[in-house]
Amino acid sequence: MSENNGPAIHIEGIKRSYGHIEALRGVDMQVEKGTIFGLLGSNGAGKSTLIKVLVGSTRPSAGHVRVLGLDPFKDARKLRELLGYMPQAPALYEDLSARDNIHFFGASHRLPDLAGQVERVLTFTDLVARAGDAVSGFSGGMKQRVSLACALVHQPQVLFLDEPTAGVDPLLKEAFWEHFRQLASEGVTLFISTHLMDEALLCDKLAIMRAGTVLACDTPQNILLRGNSTVKIWRGQKLERETISQYPTQLPGLLQSYGLDPAITKLELDQDNLETIMLRLINDKPGAGQTVDAQV
Repeated sequence: MSENNGPAIHIEGIKRSYGHIEALRGVDMQVEKGTIFGLLGSNGAGKSTLIKVLVGSTRPSAGHVRVLGLDPFKDARKLRELLGYMPQAPALYEDLSARDNIHFFGASHRLPDLAGQVERVLTFTDLVARAGDAVSGFSGGMKQRVSLACALVHQPQVLFLDEPTAGVDPLLKEAFWEHFRQLASEGVTLFISTHLMDEALLCDKLAIMRAGTVLACDTPQNILLRGNSTVKIWRGQKLERETISQYPTQLPGLLQSYGLDPAITKLELDQDNLETIMLRLINDKPGAGQTVDAQV
């Protein structure tokens, strides 16, 4: 285990440019250990670039980053043993079986009980029945399972997942999230890039990105509180609408203004969903090069 007593991930002023394209524009972020941290944004928001910086496959143009207290570039060899990475597109050997793929990736870590670790992750990802089959005959979802097993075989302390459930069916997505919760309960930190709103709501903390900047960083519940709520009030057959923000504190006052009229026969509350809030944040984004406080 790592001896670092600080956060699992610390990012300060990270920038990354590709020619004239600014993929990251000064990202600041901190992720505590044992957290499922979600990175939400549309394609091109900078999610994958940020993960590549954190795993040490892309050097930032500016800024500082520490993962488990280590520099992903200066301490690459030491950190490599502590990280797991599941890319968006499974990077597997199609002619090998699921077991052989996992064995191959595990062998690069020189595990003392490699065979036992391979069987452990085959069981964890529910692949035992298909362990001897060639990956070329697997569905996309099954390949995602093998990819996850490859990322877990050496028992990493931080797991980076780039769109891990994109294109998988709802039942498999549910199984993946059961795995993620179990890993987090064991102290593993999960850093998940996604563009799926329902998946983002399952994270402990969530950062919303656009064009290389962090627009908001908080718990999903607190981000949802940034949305507006429309209260529908019926007086008999007459419908009235009132829009409020922070409904837990403002709704009582609104109802008091109506004096809890006996003529009010029905109440409904329509809340902005995460997608609506994200789009509002994007449309109200800070100027180029600016970021918001993203400490968690």
